[in-house]
Amino acid sequence: MKPSILIIDDEPGICASLSLALEEEYDVRAATDADVGIRLLKEKPYHLVLLDLRIGGQDGIQVLKEIKSIDSSIAVIMMTAYGSIQSSVTAMKNGAFTYLSKPLDLEELFIFIKQALQFKHLNERVTYLSDELKSRYQYGEMVGKSPAMQNVYQIIEKVKDVDTSITISGESGTGKELAARAIHFLGRRKEEMFVDVNCAAIPEGLLEEEFFGHKRGSFTGAVSDKKGKFELADRGTLFLDEVGDMPLPLQGKLLRVLQQKQFSPIGSNEVKKVDVRVIAATNRNLREMVRKGTFRQDLFYRLNVVEIKLPPLHDRSQDIPLFVKYFIEKYNKALRKKITGITKEAENLLLSYHYPGNIRELANVLEYATILSDGITIDVRDLPAQMHGNNASQPAAPTPVFSEGMLAGFTLKELEKIAIKASLARNGGHQKNTAEQLGISERGLRNKIQEYALSDK
Repeated sequence: MKPSILIIDDEPGICASLSLALEEEYDVRAATDADVGIRLLKEKPYHLVLLDLRIGGQDGIQVLKEIKSIDSSIAVIMMTAYGSIQSSVTAMKNGAFTYLSKPLDLEELFIFIKQALQFKHLNERVTYLSDELKSRYQYGEMVGKSPAMQNVYQIIEKVKDVDTSITISGESGTGKELAARAIHFLGRRKEEMFVDVNCAAIPEGLLEEEFFGHKRGSFTGAVSDKKGKFELADRGTLFLDEVGDMPLPLQGKLLRVLQQKQFSPIGSNEVKKVDVRVIAATNRNLREMVRKGTFRQDLFYRLNVVEIKLPPLHDRSQDIPLFVKYFIEKYNKALRKKITGITKEAENLLLSYHYPGNIRELANVLEYATILSDGITIDVRDLPAQMHGNNASQPAAPTPVFSEGMLAGFTLKELEKIAIKASLARNGGHQKNTAEQLGISERGLRNKIQEYALSDK
């Protein structure tokens, strides 16, 4: 089947001569009126359009925009007897493949038509493969082709456009926040705010203010009004990370807001109504906490209408090669390295490890290996010591021994970030132990975690 070309030019002679020149290789139609040309495009798809810059009294750039609004994949070659640099730039900015001046050189025209059609085909192929990869291996920012992750994607697809409260459960480091972001940014609330609150990182005395805000003068230091997370998330999504760490008194206040869909800022009698979709996440067993009386049963049932369980990494080992590729690309940029991949022996070792720290641990292992590798591939010798013993009870990543040469070129902030990540991994994400190991306060550690975006993803 011949590729189809539509010529839109107000000169009948041009249309006739181009049709005669092209008809042997292409299925050609012509229109001397822009409106007729647009109607033909709406009636059937064309591979390429040859478009005059001035069609009677109509501006060809505007016609180009309309063509692209009908089908952005159509290749368009602009033609004009009134060529200028400015009009050429404008045409290219609006999606034209190229820009040719009249009188046309037919040999040159044939070359550009073939290039435009090849480019269109390549773009369609890339788009198709990208869509295929996304549909099989990616949902939002989540990566995985394993059956366990495909099941997670299916649940998210069903709940993303409804306002049901959702609890995302899973071990630390399995990607709970990424799942919450996928629900929000792929759903009908995507144009509104996604507001996250780490219930474990905020001191108990400040959580209520964090949720509901305050009025100026309501307490010492309240020099101005402050909006709380609920108000900021109005019409959007409020993500409650580590909800199991929320103190019982605040659980009751949260429940009332979820039931009544209204609240009052601290120090104010004003009632604010809110429309907020709540997604909670936890690495703790909320059902067990309800049984022990450390988590309110009524709040549990309010939040846990739908539960999404994220599998640990050792249950989805076929996803590890995808993560390896992703993290190597990420750390190449961050660490100014040029790693191209890993050896088969290193890959086998990564596949056989248990990963008690899940995706976060794998990320730390690959960052460590990227730093230590002297070549363009990561080998077994570049992996942390505990990987070789395959002891799943060991912490995520040991404190690496760096030579002066390895440290050269890094800023103090970059080295501090690496040290904090390694210590968090070593302590299984336990902030108190990590702070003691680093010799800083828990508050200082929380500030650093926030500054370097090291929270559970």
